Amino acid sequence: MGRVSMAAIERLPERLPRLGRPLPEGTRVRPMEEGDIERVGHIEAASFTTPWRAATFRTLLDRRGAVLRVLEVPPMSVAGYAVLWCIQDQGEMANMAVAPQLRDLGLGSHLLDQITEEAVERGVESLDLEVRVSNARARAMYASRGFREIGVRRDYYEKPREDARVLMKRLHSVG
Repeated sequence: MGRVSMAAIERLPERLPRLGRPLPEGTRVRPMEEGDIERVGHIEAASFTTPWRAATFRTLLDRRGAVLRVLEVPPMSVAGYAVLWCIQDQGEMANMAVAPQLRDLGLGSHLLDQITEEAVERGVESLDLEVRVSNARARAMYASRGFREIGVRRDYYEKPREDARVLMKRLHSVG
């Protein structure tokens, strides 16, 4: 897909269903490509106070055990992304975000479901992640998908300094 006009992006939330309804036709999760990194970087910068650099995403594209995915919601070729580490039977959701104007529409849950399914297919038995204590929206989404709090990492985040809740979900591997 080529460049998308700002007007098309601004109209996109009107086209999207609210929670519990089907996603728009053409919505899909696919492997991240080099050409996605600029848009991923914009979403990253809008989502986190200490964002990953574009070079980090580039390095991870070919790293064994790193699973990088983007969420497409036409007309946007990148509406969100996720980074999953898979090491033997352990998985860590290292990074995940949806474009700010597209939040609260069920897209993050869809992306998380797809990444969780891929983790199962790769033999992952448990999936962990950290989330800011203040990020109630994300914590609620993770809880709705079966993640449970297993600990706290004191002063884990910077800008502002804040604790992280450590969440985990047990998965049932295929096979």
